[in-house]
Amino acid sequence: MPDAESITRLITIDRDSPVPLYFQIAQQLQQLIESGTLAPGTQLENEISLAKRFELSRPTMRQAMQHLVDKGLLARKRGVGTQVVNDRVRRQIELTSLFEDLERDGRRPRTELLSMETLPAAGRVATALRLEPGAPTLALRRLRYADDEPIAVMENHLPADLLSPSEQDLAAHGLYQLLGRAGVTLRSAEQTIGARRATAAECRLLTEPRGGTLLTMERTVLGDAGRPVEFGSHLYRASRYSFDMTLTAR
Repeated sequence: MPDAESITRLITIDRDSPVPLYFQIAQQLQQLIESGTLAPGTQLENEISLAKRFELSRPTMRQAMQHLVDKGLLARKRGVGTQVVNDRVRRQIELTSLFEDLERDGRRPRTELLSMETLPAAGRVATALRLEPGAPTLALRRLRYADDEPIAVMENHLPADLLSPSEQDLAAHGLYQLLGRAGVTLRSAEQTIGARRATAAECRLLTEPRGGTLLTMERTVLGDAGRPVEFGSHLYRASRYSFDMTLTAR
């Protein structure tokens, strides 16, 4: 684990660059964290000491550190100082549930059921599930945690005849696991990923600062014979979550 002197040698500042000084520091610290050079749990010097080391003003160093705090790479803890956390959830673009992905990565998933009700299909839900308007759907809204930290709000709609889960089922298992146990086979999905600002209510649920950025994901899952079996609309904390994908050339 590098000490303060080593970190100073690993970071270079170009004072003639048009790139702001705070961003130069933040970007290089981020690279050290994501490469594992600065491991989770590493404690950094305070802003005053770091500012002196790099011959920067304290506001500039504070801005660099806050940038990394906002990205979920550093955490300020009272009585401890500033530590590397790098607890971002990285998820491959695959037809899997978030619950399963968190379990696989040893992230201790937990689910809080916000609502579960039978609602008539309407609008985009009816279109995605190819149901007649008014047909019954099972509507779920859940708050998903990783290691006791909220990371996603998930809304799911299913044809009402597919599944009748209990609150205990939804707390202990991922939705796709429950569908599999009910004999539903997942064949393919269409998915759209975007981003937007969080509402005040969403910030409270996800413990995001006001105006925080959320990743959005909408997915329609098809089962046997191409029948839609689930329409999901999910919100993820951009500071704690990213989608990874592998691209291949033609």
